[in-house]
Amino acid sequence: MKIGITSDHHGIEKRNEIKKYLESKGYTVVDFGTDDINGVDYPEYAFNISKAVVSGEIDKAILMCGTGIGMSIAANKVKGIRCARVVDKNDAMYASLHNHANAIAFSANLDIDAIYEIIDTYLSTKPSEEERHVRRVNMIDSYNG
Repeated sequence: MKIGITSDHHGIEKRNEIKKYLESKGYTVVDFGTDDINGVDYPEYAFNISKAVVSGEIDKAILMCGTGIGMSIAANKVKGIRCARVVDKNDAMYASLHNHANAIAFSANLDIDAIYEIIDTYLSTKPSEEERHVRRVNMIDSYNG
């Protein structure tokens, strides 16, 4: 599985740790930056990684910023992205299981062990094939309002 990862300036250090962690587990990791510690416009990074998911360049995306909120909002502007802002492994499980999230976003301020738990849960949880979940995801994907 090919995983994309990005962060704004708040998550540079943890992004580098996560990248090594994922590679040690056998994942191919594509780093979408940033390395600018002075501050960046996070939507650019969210858009770039999200477009890579939609195009098939990567399978899933992991986004970080100060809260995870801005990145998730920006990512969800890209048609075809279902990015869930998660705070714990329970959120990560349901994001994948019920919502078929192809991206997750979280705060770079979380403890690194909590982040590893979130990522492991998200990547190991298969999307539910139950009709009600598939129907709802299809409703979300097809909405053009």
